[in-house]
Amino acid sequence: MKKMKTKELETERLLLKVPTIEEQKRLYEIMLNPEINKYYLTISKRFKADFLSWDKQQRYYENKINKALNGDHYIWSIFLKSNNECIGELNALLVQAYCMEFMSVDWYIDSMYQGNGYASEAIKKMLDYLFLELEVSGIMATIATVNIPSWKIMEKLRFTRDVQTKFVECTFVEQPVESYVYTLTKNKYLKKS
Repeated sequence: MKKMKTKELETERLLLKVPTIEEQKRLYEIMLNPEINKYYLTISKRFKADFLSWDKQQRYYENKINKALNGDHYIWSIFLKSNNECIGELNALLVQAYCMEFMSVDWYIDSMYQGNGYASEAIKKMLDYLFLELEVSGIMATIATVNIPSWKIMEKLRFTRDVQTKFVECTFVEQPVESYVYTLTKNKYLKKS
């Protein structure tokens, strides 16, 4: 895998921008929506109270931007081309799984913009970048079984669902959440592209 800094990507309707502090408060406000953070946030429950304060979260967002600029973590703020509004975020982080290196990906879209195909469009562009430019060998995503729109995106993009589910501790959900694990290898991606 090549190590590069996050770079701006473009789709027909979206700009996937390198994150800046300017849009982070907007992303934070999106993340405050319980329908968004319910299955997305997996920070330790002991930090739950800190999450509810922008003053305490601002440092986290600044660190996140530095990671994207240093090539340790690939992060994009998702903007609509039509009005330059920030509507969500994509993340990719290198992890060890199945005895090989994978990029673990996740995303969220403002609930006002869900159901328009923006997540699929953004993820497809991210896959192109990760497989073709960074030359990663595989990508994985862990998605709550009840988060049907998100796992349908994975199936639409030809990810393979593991037979076994796993339970994930989510910050704002009391009990561990049953989740699917999806994977897609570079070879499979290139064969079907």
